Amino acid sequence: MANTTKAAWIPSKDILQKSRLGNWMQRLGFTDYDSFHQESIKKIDWFWREAVKELDISWFSTPSVTLDLSKGVQYPDWFVGGKVNVAYNAVEKWADDPSTRHRTALIWEGDDQEKKVYTYEQLNVAANAAANGLKQLGAKHGDVIFLYMPMIPETVIAMLAISKIGAVFTPAFSGYMADAVSARLEASGAKFLITADGYYRRGKVVNMKQEADKAADQSNSLEKVIVVERIGGTASWITSRDVAWETITQNRREFKADIMDSSEPFMIIYTSGTTGKPKGTVHTHAGFPIKAAFDAGICMDVRPDDKLFWLTDMGWMMGPFLVYGGLLNRAAIVLFEGTPDYPGPDRLWQLTEELQLSHLGVSPTLIRSLMQYGTTPAEPYVLSSLRLFASTGEPWNEKPWTWLFEDIGNKKIPIFNYSGGTETSGGILGNVLVKPIQPANFNAPLPGMAANVFNQEGLSVTGEVGELVLQQPWVGMTKGFYKDDNRYEATYWNRWKDTWVHGDWVIKNEDGYFNITGRSDDTLNIAGKRIGPTEIESCLVSHPAVAEAGVIGLPDELKGETAAAFVVVHSYMEPTEQKKEEILTHLKNRLGKALAPKQLYFLSDLPKTRNAKVMRRALKTAFLGQSSGDLSALVNPDILEEIAALRKKE
Repeated sequence: MANTTKAAWIPSKDILQKSRLGNWMQRLGFTDYDSFHQESIKKIDWFWREAVKELDISWFSTPSVTLDLSKGVQYPDWFVGGKVNVAYNAVEKWADDPSTRHRTALIWEGDDQEKKVYTYEQLNVAANAAANGLKQLGAKHGDVIFLYMPMIPETVIAMLAISKIGAVFTPAFSGYMADAVSARLEASGAKFLITADGYYRRGKVVNMKQEADKAADQSNSLEKVIVVERIGGTASWITSRDVAWETITQNRREFKADIMDSSEPFMIIYTSGTTGKPKGTVHTHAGFPIKAAFDAGICMDVRPDDKLFWLTDMGWMMGPFLVYGGLLNRAAIVLFEGTPDYPGPDRLWQLTEELQLSHLGVSPTLIRSLMQYGTTPAEPYVLSSLRLFASTGEPWNEKPWTWLFEDIGNKKIPIFNYSGGTETSGGILGNVLVKPIQPANFNAPLPGMAANVFNQEGLSVTGEVGELVLQQPWVGMTKGFYKDDNRYEATYWNRWKDTWVHGDWVIKNEDGYFNITGRSDDTLNIAGKRIGPTEIESCLVSHPAVAEAGVIGLPDELKGETAAAFVVVHSYMEPTEQKKEEILTHLKNRLGKALAPKQLYFLSDLPKTRNAKVMRRALKTAFLGQSSGDLSALVNPDILEEIAALRKKE
């Protein structure tokens, strides 16, 4: 369990006064975060009006009304009458300014360590060329353009260009196979698909174009496939449909961003459901970008000329978050095609020193995977440029959190736990830098986020597991689901009146800190006792033999449900029967006999997404031989056969 009584990191007087959040609070008349947060959720229109001023958002026409709730809290209208364009705020205005145009905007490093750097002026010129080319192809205001791209500069250039012409982009995970791409293409009704001939991963070519072609063959709406040449020479080309990126980006003349209404969409990003079709979250020019810029800039203290890096994919929320959270704050964003332990386990630390990163975004599973190498890979590198570790994707266990904070960060670099979602455009809970930080916990709801914890009766509770809810709308809230508002309302608004139910089990402790115990649909109910899988997983990884762990609930005739543990041991350990008994005994001693799993299985890996998030659903369905729903986000699908084989042995 996370330490809920002792802070590991305490903000200095300098941070309290000079961090962007601390300084802003003081100018607004607040010295205490909790009172500031209460004001931010009581006067939400005042708060977000002040937030866009602080972020220096540029409007073509200033909004006449900050918030209109005439359609209900499910459908708020923000910045009514405002005219804006995300591409203007992200790059064009910095490129137009002689004092900022030569500042670094984007740094890219490939899997093969190839590097490219763009200034704001160069990035804007590239976006202008792409915008001119898209217009020439027939793309227009409101069209949906699908991005099936690796983490390369052209991905960001395409996003900016699409916004410049007033179209809408839909990003998809670069590791998806054709069926997953096809499902999202069909749902979005995209007219254009931008893809690459391939990319590199661990020194090997991933032939992306083959999957793109299969998906395009199934689309009724698609007119053209635009292909960026990354690997060269191996892709198939279908002349009548394919257009080379290089061909359409020849015209580099100036292209001014279209004037858009603040409520117009700029992005539709799909989330994977356990069943049925993916959910298309709709984000507007004055929604997602402002929330991302606020969370990165004000909460995580990203400043002009900082270097923000997140190990992610553009198909996941943190990809667009990286782009807009960085660029709207006039920081440099770092795109990375590779993996953090290739060609060696020092790659991430090498990248940090070489590029002088200020902010490093990771996930708990990634840190657990790097822990197996110890601190030796990091020791040759000086990480003095780092001011913040940031983490999202899943709850922490205390052991890897402490390893990152103490052994890598030398107890100096705060870890900003960050939890929210694609539908929220960013964080609900976080570790604001004006309050002490505890291991593995969250120290507060973020400003403007009216978070609470409800029990089954809909009452606010402290000290017990409950549902994470939001009781006020916020900037960045999805504008329904694309062409499916009934599903949107059923997903988030049907439990309690005017209350967003997020789907996380959370404990709000007496000291005001929050602990996420898992997704509410993952929670185990063992003989009437509720426990989150994360709590058991934390106990598992506290055993010295365990590198990673996943826990699921299985049907049980006596208890209704019982926990089963899946464990990856450290590479220097043997997964023996004796070791299994040791770990099971450890669980009983820590959790008690009633809650401790009685079944434990060794695996060579856990089913994960590209951003290293463990998919418990994949564990469960593979083990039980059930229909899996959408598992297209898995980066290691071969592990499912290993999981299925375990059940057959019983």
